[in-house]
Order: sequence, then structure tokens, then C-alpha cells
Amino acid sequence: MTPGLSCRDLSVHADGRELVQAATLHVPAGRTLAVLGPNGAGKSTLLRALGLLGRHRTTGEVLLDGRPVTPTQMRAAVGAVLQRPILRRGTVVANVASGLRFRGVGRREADDRARPWLDALGIAHLAARDARTLSGGEAQRVSIARALAVGPRVLLLDEPFTGLDPTTRADLVADLRAALDHHAAAAVLVTHDRHEALALAHDTALLIRGRVRQHGPTRCVLDDPRDPETARLLGYTNLVPPGTSGRPHTLAARPEHCRLVPGATDPADVPEALLVVAGTLRRGVRLGRTTRLDVDTPAGPLTCLDPDEPPAPIPPTNSPVVVAVGRARPLRAD
Repeated sequence: MTPGLSCRDLSVHADGRELVQAATLHVPAGRTLAVLGPNGAGKSTLLRALGLLGRHRTTGEVLLDGRPVTPTQMRAAVGAVLQRPILRRGTVVANVASGLRFRGVGRREADDRARPWLDALGIAHLAARDARTLSGGEAQRVSIARALAVGPRVLLLDEPFTGLDPTTRADLVADLRAALDHHAAAAVLVTHDRHEALALAHDTALLIRGRVRQHGPTRCVLDDPRDPETARLLGYTNLVPPGTSGRPHTLAARPEHCRLVPGATDPADVPEALLVVAGTLRRGVRLGRTTRLDVDTPAGPLTCLDPDEPPAPIPPTNSPVVVAVGRARPLRAD
């Protein structure tokens, strides 16, 4: 097996029930796996189990470079970044160096090894600042730099962008991507955001109710949901069953790929679309540069996100409408 982090038949139990189960996962050294799932799916539980950091009863094996690993060995190999950064009293550079200090590295050497990561994460100008005065984004950069500075063989990232404003988040995603490109760790990123997975992860595992439902190269996974639950997780919230679509499988489409056809009340009026569905407009809501249109159909509710450039009039509530689906994916496990 190639170097990296793996598990076999990993299962986490608490209060007589199984919280998480992963038959097999492998994260090669130098690559990043995103564990993507909704709230409560067990993502953080799986992350802690992979790092042998969990407090619940765990069965199965965790392997490092193909060999079973003990908690003591894993602690020496892991760097971790939590949702809320925990910073120690002292300067920024002292905090980034603290992981090295805990591993027995002398103060001067630890500071020297920490400083390149301050540069990489864009916080070199804060080196002498009291870490307790930092903003949330700055503190998270310190936490990431500290984890990378120890040269971990395994990097665990537990929703590291939670609570950050959009600009700070976008900048930090880019800086982390650049840092990971020059690091040999096997990295595991927990996220509920498919855009973060696409930006940072080579591979993605979809976790729903404690089970890995899909696993593979990120682009392939994000663009090819297999069932209704994975489709909704990936933003394919419009589901059209075979009885309506005439296809052998349920079709899944994102709202941005669906639109109302102005003036149309019959699907026969829209010959160029992949699929057309007649329904009744339940509501229309302007959302800045887009308009959300919720339509009730015999196949179930459909949502359209229409660009408002130029703004189009919203049909009256309860009026007959036609939804044109421009792009959809078949759910082959359906």
C-alpha cells in the first residue's frame, strides 16, 4: 500500500448504537480527502476516529503507511486544526512554534522552523502580536500554521472555515490550498460545503447518517450523485422521477439549471430543453441578483434560480407554469 492514512472496518459506537462505519478509506501522502456531509452525519466523529482521538469505543484498524498504528504513534504523526482555534498565551510566533516545543524542539529552532509557515499563511507581520488579540480569521491562520509547522504525516482539518466572513474564508482557502500543495501530509478535511471540497480535496467521501455513501475523485463525486440523499447533499435538490421524465432513472438537477419559461403553460411549448415539467407557482422571491421560484408539480416540488439580469416579472401565485431543466444527472442507484 502507498504511504498515507488508511482504515479497515472502522466503526465507532456509543450508547449501544453505531455512530459511524467506514469499511475502507485510504488517503495517500500528499493528497487531501474531504469528508462531506450534512450536520449530524458523523463527520467529526469519523475524523477523530481516523486520528485515534475519539472518546467513544472504536473497533477496526487505523493504519499509517500500511501498518497498524497505536494512539501514541498517531499523536506523534498528527497535526490538527479545529473549528475554533485554541491559542496559548503569548505571541503569534510562540503559538505557531508551540507544537514543535511540545515535541521537544528547542525554542530557537522551533521559532526558526515556525517562521516560514507564518509567511505561507500570510501572518508574518503578526509574529510579535499577542495571539489573544487576533481576529477569528487571523487566529485560524495561526492554528493552521502551527499544525503544518510540526511536519505532520497526517493533517486533520475539522471545518476550519466555520464562522469566517466570505472574503476571509476565500483568502484562507487559497492560502491553505497553496500550503497543502507543498506538504507531504495525508490530509483529511471535514466540511459540509461542496465548494470547499472542490477547492481543497483530491478525493471526497460523502457521509450520510454515519455511512460512506460515495467515495472517489472529488470532481467525479460532486458531479455524479448516486441516490436522492447524495443528490440533495450536492445541491441537486430537484428530483424528477421516471414516471414524469420518461427516463429509466430519476433525474436530479440543481436549481440554477432550471428556469421558468415565460408565457408557457404546456411542456410542448418548450422543445429545446432537456426536460420540461408543468406545475403551479407556489411563490417567487427576489434574492438580490437572482429570483427563487418554487413550483409544485405532480412529481413533487421544483425550485428555479433565475438570474435577474434583466429582472423578469414573477408570474402570479398559483398560476400554471412550465419548468425547463437545462442540465440533469440520472440517479443510477435509484
